[in-house]
Amino acid sequence: MTVGIIGLGLIGGSFAKAYKQAGHTVYAFDTDSGVLGIAAIGQFIDGTLDTGSIGKCDLIIIALYPQATIDWLRENARYINKTTIVTDTCGIKQHVCDACFKIADEYGFVFVGGHPMAGTQFSGFKHSRPTMFKGASMIIVPPKYDDIEFFDMLKSLFAPCLFGRITVSTAQQHDEMIAFTSQMAHVVSNAYIKSPVARAHRGFSAGSYKDLTRVAWLNETMWTELFLDNKENLVKELDFFLNSVKAYRDAIANDDPETLKALLAEGRRIKEEVDR
Repeated sequence: MTVGIIGLGLIGGSFAKAYKQAGHTVYAFDTDSGVLGIAAIGQFIDGTLDTGSIGKCDLIIIALYPQATIDWLRENARYINKTTIVTDTCGIKQHVCDACFKIADEYGFVFVGGHPMAGTQFSGFKHSRPTMFKGASMIIVPPKYDDIEFFDMLKSLFAPCLFGRITVSTAQQHDEMIAFTSQMAHVVSNAYIKSPVARAHRGFSAGSYKDLTRVAWLNETMWTELFLDNKENLVKELDFFLNSVKAYRDAIANDDPETLKALLAEGRRIKEEVDR
């Protein structure tokens, strides 16, 4: 299989390393020529993805920010072979899929929305690794949902990445869920760490602090775009969260142990239920 990857950051770099380690041919492009050079010297790629090699690819993975993903596909669609499958790695799907499905239809190839549920608080090719996606979920938003052979083909294309499962979703469902499972967590973590007390936490913090603040270390440029592209879903979740937190705050401020105990018990029960 020949794979083309656009963007050799944490995610794109990990895809490149996974496919190369599995013995496939990998072409890649990054605006940073230094990163391309490092990837070539390390034998993580076989060459540069350009107008001459795009047509050779069985699979193209665009690992860029949402608008950059759309822009790259629009600019290079005419070079893509009609048998090629193109996917992306963006954390929002409605905006990306609406645009990319239209481009793919116009030029006769297949675009599948993609979102690998893996990563770290660090960014860049140097932190990428071939096992990044091992056991993780790969969410896909296909252009059609009634072709079993097509889904089997996608599983084969993604097999070298060792995903634990392929989750099929609509773009709308994806963005609603991600607003809760990912985006809100990043907002809360980033806001929580701004307490003046945070600068004196050493010696007083353990696992709960580390868990809650891990994703405060983020790429503000990327997450700003993701949040604003999904603002309706994210604001809805944040409003619910703020109202919920206010209930705890009021119970504590009013010395209301019964209400506070009930709120805590409710949260514990829901956690037990959703983790079963």
